[in-house]
Amino acid sequence: MKQVYPAFIVNIGDGSEHPFLVCVPDMEVFTEGSSFADAIEMARDAIGLAGISMEDHKEELPVPSEQQQAVEKVKQDTEEIDFSKGILTYIDVDFSEYRRKVNMKTVRRNVALPGWLDYEAEHAGINVSRVLQEALMEALNVKRHLS
Repeated sequence: MKQVYPAFIVNIGDGSEHPFLVCVPDMEVFTEGSSFADAIEMARDAIGLAGISMEDHKEELPVPSEQQQAVEKVKQDTEEIDFSKGILTYIDVDFSEYRRKVNMKTVRRNVALPGWLDYEAEHAGINVSRVLQEALMEALNVKRHLS
């Protein structure tokens, strides 16, 4: 699922390595970047991580706020920095694609095969796990993420 969330970026210009601070009020995340472009990428990453964590915990993803709602939310989240005075931008995240990109850990599944089929696959040198992955991707109409 693809969503677009409002984010506020402030350049604190303090000479630090990461002078661009970001607040994404709908996701309640803060991050930083070394440049404006880096701040946007870091925000996309923070939103993606928060979103897939919410999905894993069976929580609903927040509905993106309209501009005025986002400004009101960010004013509530502000302690030391007034993000509402920063640049309002919108960050798009495809949560399904993000999950494919970052969740590459191998998961063990038991699969039942008739003995004769396992024998034939083994003698043909076929990687059953690979065939299963390819068949699942085709059945689900998804592609492997290439980083």
